[in-house]
Amino acid sequence: MRWMLIVIGALLVLSGAVWTLQGLNILGGSAMSGTTFWAVVGPIVALAGVGLVVAGVRRRAQP
Repeated sequence: MRWMLIVIGALLVLSGAVWTLQGLNILGGSAMSGTTFWAVVGPIVALAGVGLVVAGVRRRAQP
C-alpha cells in the first residue's frame, strides 16, 4: 500500500504540472492550452499528489 501511494502521488504531481503548464499556455498543442480552468486545477491536483507522496513516505512499513 505504501508504494502505491507514492506512485499514484507522483503521477498526480506529473499530471498536475502538465495541466498547469498547458493552462498557462507554456506547453501548447492541446485543447487545454491557454484555458484558465487547467491553470487552476493543475496546481490543486499537484498538491494532492504531493500529499499522497508524503503520506506514503511517512507511512511505516507493515511487518
